[in-house]
Amino acid sequence: MKPRNKFEKAVLAQSGKLRPLSKAQLAWAFRECVSHFAHRLPKGRTTCMDCGHEWVREKATGHCTCPKCHAKLEVKNTLVRKIRQKAYFTLLDKCGKYQTLRMFLLVVEMEKGCKAHPYALEIGQYWWNDKGKQTLVAIQRILGRYMDTFSFVSPMAIRGDNEVYRHIATFDTYPRYSVIDTLQRNGFRSDLQDIESAKLIPALLTDPKVETLLKAGQYDLLRYCLHSSTCLDDYWPSVKICLRNGYTITDGSMWCDTIDLLRRMGKDTRSPKYVCPADLKAEHDKLVEQRNRKEERERLALRRKEAAQYEKEYLLQKGKFFGILITDGTLKVRVLESVAEIAEEGTLMHHCVYANAYYRKENSLILSATIDGKRIETVEVDLERLCVVQSRGLCNKNTEYHERIVNLVNSNMNLIRKQISA
Repeated sequence: MKPRNKFEKAVLAQSGKLRPLSKAQLAWAFRECVSHFAHRLPKGRTTCMDCGHEWVREKATGHCTCPKCHAKLEVKNTLVRKIRQKAYFTLLDKCGKYQTLRMFLLVVEMEKGCKAHPYALEIGQYWWNDKGKQTLVAIQRILGRYMDTFSFVSPMAIRGDNEVYRHIATFDTYPRYSVIDTLQRNGFRSDLQDIESAKLIPALLTDPKVETLLKAGQYDLLRYCLHSSTCLDDYWPSVKICLRNGYTITDGSMWCDTIDLLRRMGKDTRSPKYVCPADLKAEHDKLVEQRNRKEERERLALRRKEAAQYEKEYLLQKGKFFGILITDGTLKVRVLESVAEIAEEGTLMHHCVYANAYYRKENSLILSATIDGKRIETVEVDLERLCVVQSRGLCNKNTEYHERIVNLVNSNMNLIRKQISA
């Protein structure tokens, strides 16, 4: 693609002035970005695939250290003589007044008895000016079996950005790098705290809030906001309260969830009491429980409102069974006498007795088993066969009283039979 504006023309010109990969950078990539093996034969002869040194190891352990190059190796019991590994890595560099992130493909060829031969091919470069404007200079992608298939003979040119280049930009970065003055001023430092450079750099150049979080040491929140679709503006008033009170957010995702829950519950999201909890997880879990209870009340109110239209029909069908109470002294099983009661039963017991409209089934009678007023199980009786069809506890699970409840209702089925024939 031809450069379309002054920025792209300037970047393409600067791209040709970048220094080649140094020996130290290549050595770091070889050491940190690929696996290192020692191939061991059945009789114990072991070969370091890094330097080619051979020695005898009688014990078959999973890892060892090469006596010659002192590399830490993973031992593989194999007859394979050649290995080829590939990995991506990145470099941060400045060129003129521009910041660049360079992406390389590391290829390492290892052969038994020979020194490993690593080399690197440059895939592309992200470029930014001090205003955060971005462009990509890269080799051409081609159609192939894999997404990261490139034409290595194609020239470096302005390319359209896509997920392949963005993914490659997330790989390990060489620890020694240089950045433009604007990034240094805005707080860019050597320890990136696992924040991806390709996302941090444009954000740091364009968003003062990112600069504030970075300088304040709010790394976890910053990492979460950059790596997700979370809009920092939505939480900024609460963030300022945290900064003012010296509170460090240790879990960005959970903290943002907590702020959302506070809004849902109508709490003050600018109060240090709520936005700076000593135990974030405990506060989050407490709010989740409060929200669930609130939603349960709302669902119950809605169901009761919906149930009103079926009350007359339910009374005509099941009214003759109202008042039936079966007990053994501890358990009490009674007929639910309204659709509203069935709605409440389904909501509190978290099963489908209301959702599946059991109150409209002509041959189905719904009873509730309780102990001291606490719901234990919900019972369905088939009015044709006069037997218990099912008895369900909380979340459709059977309780320790299940058999006792079923036997109690079945043994007192004559109470229901009398009302049918009445």
